[in-house]
Amino acid sequence: MTTIHLTTKINAPKQIVFDASRNIDIHQQSTSPTNEKAIAGVTSGLINLNETVTWRGKHFGFYLTHKSRITTMNLYDYFVDEMEQGKFKSFKHEHFFEEENGITIMKDKMQYETPFGFFGKLFDFLFLKRHLTNFLLERNKVLKQVSEK
Repeated sequence: MTTIHLTTKINAPKQIVFDASRNIDIHQQSTSPTNEKAIAGVTSGLINLNETVTWRGKHFGFYLTHKSRITTMNLYDYFVDEMEQGKFKSFKHEHFFEEENGITIMKDKMQYETPFGFFGKLFDFLFLKRHLTNFLLERNKVLKQVSEK
């Protein structure tokens, strides 16, 4: 299992950052390099507990789909999305939000497993972890820009 940890400081109240983080339209705005689009489930606005979204985007030259569900939500503090269908063996993304002196500290913890045994682990080591880290960094950059307006 691979784990990616990121921390992003955003000069906005955590309610604004929390809602921006679960906003499908903002996510699509942040994924322009992969042309990721919501094609089923919640396809715009805010996603909530037990709702699903199916994404379709181009990664490594292939169009891939990924369906995830919001499995846990504690308003303005924490939510989790987990893969229901997709190319990963498992995929879980935890989102944490804390506020200190008007600054939101947003933490991402993404854990996933690749299929295909040794070859999946090699692909992860050579390409996938860096790709997903950059994907999250770009997403967080857009969340910061949108939230700090």
